[in-house]
Amino acid sequence: MSDIFLEARDITVRFGGLVAVDAVSATFRAGELVGIIGPNGAGKTTFFNAISGVIPPTSGQLIAGGRSLAGKPPHFYAAAGVARTFQTPRVFADMTVTANIDFGLKFAGRQREGSWHLRDATSILELIGLVHLAELPAAAITPSQQRVLEIGMALATRPRMLLLDEVAAGLTEIEVDNMAQLIRRMRDELDLTVVWIEHAVTTLLKYVERVIVLHQGRKIADGVPDEVVRNAEVVEAYLGDEMEQTA
Repeated sequence: MSDIFLEARDITVRFGGLVAVDAVSATFRAGELVGIIGPNGAGKTTFFNAISGVIPPTSGQLIAGGRSLAGKPPHFYAAAGVARTFQTPRVFADMTVTANIDFGLKFAGRQREGSWHLRDATSILELIGLVHLAELPAAAITPSQQRVLEIGMALATRPRMLLLDEVAAGLTEIEVDNMAQLIRRMRDELDLTVVWIEHAVTTLLKYVERVIVLHQGRKIADGVPDEVVRNAEVVEAYLGDEMEQTA
């Protein structure tokens, strides 16, 4: 049996005359930690939106567990085990940290196959390191903690695949490193497939096992970080200096 969890085939997204994502294909295997990078306007978030059910692709196929998802409403993605975060954390500011996690648990309302030990809000808060803030309203915790809380809300839906959209944006260097370690730990402990978009390229390349590079809506590279940072097309298209520092 194939260990591919999600396969994107020739995903294209057009907005009027603009082709934001141009026939991008990619496979995401069970338990894999993949990064997606590219310059501003490369189509990263649009591709993310297309593979997470936020927007329907103009054309192309999305296959998860043998099921076609492209064009289906968001709850089909949730049922297939796909969860995501957003660039701006979407938490319920007036509700407690615990109540935010409970919302995710109620939204899920289904059992994941296999072992899944995060059965309540406390176990999730312990994993993400926010249990000491459980009774505070979400508005009272820091922006970086709100980002972590949103990840916890996504985990509460019992996903098999977690899509992270710039979760390190606006964080300090130490916070970014802590976030990356949390992402790695979640993947390891929960056997998640994690796909992570980030502008903090150096950090992302240090932690992911594979990186996909988009440029002007096209995929220009897909491989292990050491190979990708030496790819001439990537260095030319991206922030050359930053890529060379990483190499």
